[in-house]
Amino acid sequence: MTTTLPPSLLAQQQALLNALFDWPRPDATQFIAAYARQSCARGLKVYQANGHLLAERALLAAYPVVAQLLGGDSFADLARALWHAHPPLRGDVACWGAELPEFLAVSADLQDEPYLPDVARLEWALHRCSTAPDPVPLLDTLVLLTTTDPAELQLQLAPASQLRVSAWPVVSIAGAHRDQNPTFAEVGALLRQGVAQSAVVWRSGLKPCVRQAVVGEAALLGALLTGQSLGAALDAAPDLDFSTWLPLAVQSGLVLAARPCHPAIAGAPADAVTPTRLAP
Repeated sequence: MTTTLPPSLLAQQQALLNALFDWPRPDATQFIAAYARQSCARGLKVYQANGHLLAERALLAAYPVVAQLLGGDSFADLARALWHAHPPLRGDVACWGAELPEFLAVSADLQDEPYLPDVARLEWALHRCSTAPDPVPLLDTLVLLTTTDPAELQLQLAPASQLRVSAWPVVSIAGAHRDQNPTFAEVGALLRQGVAQSAVVWRSGLKPCVRQAVVGEAALLGALLTGQSLGAALDAAPDLDFSTWLPLAVQSGLVLAARPCHPAIAGAPADAVTPTRLAP
């Protein structure tokens, strides 16, 4: 069976033979390198193309709503730009993409859509939830709420829970693109009215969840996520109906347990509560 080699490989082999057998040839190394450089350049382009495709897929998995808002071509360009500006630092590409919100915020081409960075922050919070440790409810500890001063208690929230405070209706924007609820017409009205929304993000079982914070909830969660006691959190949220909120928070998996303040419970990540830097 005869195998036909590609012309480029044949040329490289012939160059090697010429360098080996044409004697004397002081420039033999340069003669072979001329062909090798062409092959390396083509190989580099293939690797770059594969990297760009990987960037698009990874970013799309984490930011599907941003992708819809920008459109396929623009999102692909964005993924490639982010890939070169902030290359992955870990082998798991699913961990790459955290820099996108700030990348969007400073992009001169996207200043006419100032809500995009906050939408991206919400999506990254959801993405982080998908890889968070499994929540372990300890509901029997909630009896402490009836026997212990709130100033001596902390509420344990689900792993990777976050509060995203925004000047934009980010929960509605994400919902319209993810679940068609609300409608795009309703989202447009909210944008025109300058409605601000705070998003509560947590993991219930295997499912990352998001909803709009109820009245007073943002203040309560903001305190809890920074490690403050339940008493301090309640003082910070006088408008919250705690007796109504708590059963729903437990049922939904947001609240897992109640614990004494001592030993202290490790607080949330420093970026768990991030007020927006944008104004409508």
